[in-house]
Amino acid sequence: MKLTEDSETLAENKVLILYILDKLNKPISNESLLSLVLSIQEMNYFYFQQFLLDLLENQYIIGYTKDDKTMYKITEAGKETLHLTDDLLPGIMKLKIDNALKQEVDEVQNVSHAVSEFIPQNENEFIVKCKLIQNNITIFELNLRAASREQAKYIAEKWETEHEEIYPIILEMLTKK
Repeated sequence: MKLTEDSETLAENKVLILYILDKLNKPISNESLLSLVLSIQEMNYFYFQQFLLDLLENQYIIGYTKDDKTMYKITEAGKETLHLTDDLLPGIMKLKIDNALKQEVDEVQNVSHAVSEFIPQNENEFIVKCKLIQNNITIFELNLRAASREQAKYIAEKWETEHEEIYPIILEMLTKK
């Protein structure tokens, strides 16, 4: 593939990355994303990095560093763009992506995941339960009080989407001497 190829091929590769990030619905490292992309589509490493840079500049994805790894996650703007352009991906490619992701998601779900729920106590009070489960064992559980349904929903969603950042901070605070 040449970077000077037609714009439809270039767009297809960006949509491919957005599609993978959307289907994963969680942050993924640069290396893992590259590995997934290469298992589906032949692509030069430098072109892959350029596509990521373009997606970052357009704010379709966000990138951050975690444990010395660059992680990527799709944004709402990226989801909207994907919704408008996912017909650029051939059906067979979507099937390959879905199969590759199903295998990876199954492996990840067997390792660890975060769950949350909120339970009304009365009209203005909710208990939010946040759990981290690893290999089907609860390794962390936190119960919080929320003053409104909106706050409870926000806490629950934040835990499920950002537990990988929140849990280490709480653990460090609790174990710091």
